[in-house]
Amino acid sequence: MTKNIYFNRWFSTAYHYMNMIRDNPDGENFVCYGSHPDPGHLSLQACDYAEKEPVLQGTEYVDYAVDFCKRNRIDVFIPRLMMLEIAKEASRFDEIGTKVMVCRDIPLLERMIEKDLFYESLQGTDVVPIPEYYVAETASQFKDAYEALIEGGHKVCFKPTNSEGGMGFRVIDNDRNALKDLYGWVGSSISFEQAYGALSSVERFPKLMVMELLEEDEISIDCLADGNGELIVAIPRRKSTGRIYELEDDPELAAIAARVAARCRIPYAYNIQVKLNKGVPKLLEINPRMSGGLYITCLSGVNMPYLAVKTILGQPFDKPVPLLGIKASYLELPVLMKES
Repeated sequence: MTKNIYFNRWFSTAYHYMNMIRDNPDGENFVCYGSHPDPGHLSLQACDYAEKEPVLQGTEYVDYAVDFCKRNRIDVFIPRLMMLEIAKEASRFDEIGTKVMVCRDIPLLERMIEKDLFYESLQGTDVVPIPEYYVAETASQFKDAYEALIEGGHKVCFKPTNSEGGMGFRVIDNDRNALKDLYGWVGSSISFEQAYGALSSVERFPKLMVMELLEEDEISIDCLADGNGELIVAIPRRKSTGRIYELEDDPELAAIAARVAARCRIPYAYNIQVKLNKGVPKLLEINPRMSGGLYITCLSGVNMPYLAVKTILGQPFDKPVPLLGIKASYLELPVLMKES
């Protein structure tokens, strides 16, 4: 029986995930639906049906999503935008027969979205090491945090407590050359004086995490769990030089994934990001959704998007065994755009 899958306002890499679900090894039939404010967004090019999404907030957005699912008889809704708002009203989707791939533990989801709250919840546990950090909402708090970290022997960075990817991330570098910067690549570095000056222009700003800079490799651990948060498989993906990634068989990273799963019980597909400092993997964040780079991880032979759908539909499958110890990369893919 054909199942309808809906992705709302996703990253462009959702293009891959829709195709992985549709082109599954079991020959199961799926129809992919998508919505986005930009009707030319690349993710929509993988959809069988797509529509322009209105720009709404809160309950009004949930109203739209419920209506979309009802109109299109959606079986599985895989949200990225407004996950928290959707989770809070998940029962509305239950009533129309749509399964929503979202964490329904609202306090946990709130903590994962607000990174400082999640760090606070893990302090004093042995789940995963936490970088030294402070939360600042005023310029004076920012200055105090910066000075405390410098005194502790750290390089310093900062980012909003509520952001995705590298949005708002900056590294404090006081040795930058302004003229050289004009002729170089645009980067994430900023001097303390520049940052402090900008933050001093307002009495209070949205919360920033001021923290130790983790200077070594970044690792994403893509995880798949059942509806109760029982871990099925975890695949570490180390970002190497350039566009090179390594899918690693690392007991320490596997142990981190197991401890996170045991404590948090996050369902379906999610992503743990850690970064090394002096050889120690420290937590960056946990994304309660499929990661932007999951399509690289799936080169291990584990089709996580499809297995996540099978999981939420209650369809059994053998525990996947990933191929690890491999290197992978990616190239741009030309795509002929559909007529909108």
